[in-house]
Amino acid sequence: MAPPVASAGPDLRAPDGTAIDRVTADCSGAANQVVSQTGGQLLSAAAQTKGGQVVCVITVLVPGKGNERPKKVSVSVPQ
Repeated sequence: MAPPVASAGPDLRAPDGTAIDRVTADCSGAANQVVSQTGGQLLSAAAQTKGGQVVCVITVLVPGKGNERPKKVSVSVPQ
């Protein structure tokens, strides 16, 4: 008998059996906002559920001052 195949439906489960909720959000506006506020370069933007609320987690690379190395900064923006 073949092992069960995970589907993209509402009953998607992680290997340990916990339910996975699909999150749909457009994080492009949040990404543009964070990039303009920090002066950084966009590395990633992803929607996540935190405490039952959808947030966009935006990660940017912010240039260092003088000879400092750039810093990787993640910002959570509520949707």
